[in-house]
Amino acid sequence: MTEFLLVAAMAVLAAVALGLVRVLGGSSSAQRIMAAQLLGTGGVAALLLFGTATRTGGAVDVALVLALLAAFAAIAFVKKGSTQELPDPAPDDAGADR
Repeated sequence: MTEFLLVAAMAVLAAVALGLVRVLGGSSSAQRIMAAQLLGTGGVAALLLFGTATRTGGAVDVALVLALLAAFAAIAFVKKGSTQELPDPAPDDAGADR
């Protein structure tokens, strides 16, 4: 069972490495943050598989911290995008006659 978990962890790491290409070559910020979220999820999965296979409790702790940081990164991205200033609306000509 240990060998299977280690092979699965290596397969997940290979998929994460391929996802890194998307992060570096993404055309928009949204595509890059989604690829970064994929990398975070894959990293968590690989760490959990590795920690289970080797019975290392520290790997599980690192995976939880990585998951938390990935969530904060997504929240920060959304907050940054929503704070852009909107253009002022056109003045209302109907109220100028009063």
